[in-house]
Order: sequence, then C-alpha cells, then structure tokens
Amino acid sequence: MKCEWVRQNVVFYAYDELADDARFEFEQHITRCADCAAELKATQEMRQRLATFPVTEPTPNLLASSRMRLQESLESAKQGGWWQRLVFDPGVWLREIRFAPALTAAIFVVGFAGGIGTTYKVLRSNQHLASIVQPAAPSQPVEASISGIRSVTQEPGTNQVSIKYDTVSTQETQGSLNDQRIQQLLLFAARSNYNSGVRMDSVGLLTQQTNDDRVREALIYALRYDSNPGVRLKALDGLSGFVKDDVRVRNAMLEALLNDSNPGVRFESLHLLEPVRADSSVRIVLQKLAKTDKNDFIRTQARTVLADAPQMD
Repeated sequence: MKCEWVRQNVVFYAYDELADDARFEFEQHITRCADCAAELKATQEMRQRLATFPVTEPTPNLLASSRMRLQESLESAKQGGWWQRLVFDPGVWLREIRFAPALTAAIFVVGFAGGIGTTYKVLRSNQHLASIVQPAAPSQPVEASISGIRSVTQEPGTNQVSIKYDTVSTQETQGSLNDQRIQQLLLFAARSNYNSGVRMDSVGLLTQQTNDDRVREALIYALRYDSNPGVRLKALDGLSGFVKDDVRVRNAMLEALLNDSNPGVRFESLHLLEPVRADSSVRIVLQKLAKTDKNDFIRTQARTVLADAPQMD
C-alpha cells in the first residue's frame, strides 16, 4: 500500500467511512509509516476541533440552489467511456450478445429461474411481516429526505391537492391546500425540483396562499432564481397584490425589471410597478431604463410610465 493512497483516504478513516478490508490495510500501513501516522493524527485533531463548533442547518435557499446546480451539472456531464456504458447501460452488452443465441437462451433461463425463486422468498417474507406488523400512520414528509416532486395536481372545483414525491421510492399524499403537509411539499417543489412543469403547478397553487409569509418568500425566490420564464411569470402574478405594501416584493420586481433575460417577465414587472411609480427607487430605475435600455419596447414603456407619474419637488 502506497503513502499516496493512505493520504487520500485519511479523512475517510478518521470519520469511519472506510470499508473493513481497506481499514485493516490502512492500520497496518500507519504502524510502519511515521509520516502517514502523523498525517492521521493531524486529521483526527482537526476533527476534534471542528466538533467543538455548533452545527448550523443550511438555509432553504442554499439547499434549493445547491440541488439545482447539481441537477444542471448532471444534465451537462459528459457520458462515460465504453466500460462505464457497459456496466451502467445493459443495452450495450445486450446488443453485443444478440448474435449469440445459445448464450442468450442460457441467460434467459438462469434469469427466469432466479426471478421465480426471489419472488417466492419475497412473498413469504411479506406474509410473515404482515402477520406481525401493523401498518403505521403516514408520517409527515421531511424536506431533507425528499429527492424530488413528480407531479402536483388539483381536483377541479375543489381545494384538494395530490402530490407525488420521491424518497427511496415514489410516494403520494393528498389533502387540502391548508394542510401543512401539502404546503410543505409545495414549498419544496417550488424551490428545488428540476421539473419545470412541477414548479409551474406548485407556484400556481401557492399563489392561492400568498398571505402566508413562507409562500411569499418562495414566490420571491422563484421570481429571482427560477430558470423557467413561465414559472417567473406565475410568481409575478402571485406577488402582484403586495407591490405597494411589501418592500421585498417591490425590490424583487425591480430586480426582474432590470436583469431578467425574458422581455415578457420584464414588461410584466414594469406593468405591476406602475401603481408605485412615484416611489423614489422605482423612479430611478424607470429613468435609467427610459434612457439606456437596449429593448425599444421597454424603453418606450418606461418613458410612458414616467410621464404619467406625479411630479415630485
């Protein structure tokens, strides 16, 4: 075992993350190597010092932005080489054996027999468990355990919402818009799900609950950071009634008016800011747009709104 491998895995050893066989080899090495033993001692001391600091929970915005960046990275990642495709894409090796009938038949027979045996064992195990375990009441979903929201639907003409979400497997919960479980899942979906259609549905439902401060924060977040202009327009619609009374909403709309990449979102922000065009911050932005904006329509509309604004001494 080389010192380079030991130093690459010293942190895993210190945090008990090495497999048993690797851990044994690691321990054997550090008994013979003073430099690696010193490296391990320093890492363990660092862990002890870090343990004295309080653990801070990440903010919802940090979790959401991190998950979105991870999803974007996964979508843009290059495909692996031939060996990775062979391991992770069964279609590759299936295509390789399609001209070997005897081997194909053997694989089919072995797989079929194994499937029957496994199914029998699983059924027997489930029957035994069902006889001794009573079904538990559905627990409230925890955001950290949710990997994604599959769909959000509302029954027409009712206040009932159905949400399918993934943990280890896909689950589903139903309830009123006023149900805390439903609200929690909608807030999660609006912030972090990679499916823009789900975000659109979630934000659309959240616009019916805008008096809740958490909902308003989620809509502001969607307006500022969501990659889909349709979702941002939905968020604007939900925030429209608070532009006069909530400075956070007004500032978010000003940011969208100045920086959004979609002209439709910018125009809608400009339209919603008209009732507060006398506000000094709004006036400054409109004056800037009226003079220098690259979009002719936005520039003209800014001049029109400024012309209708009451004059200030």
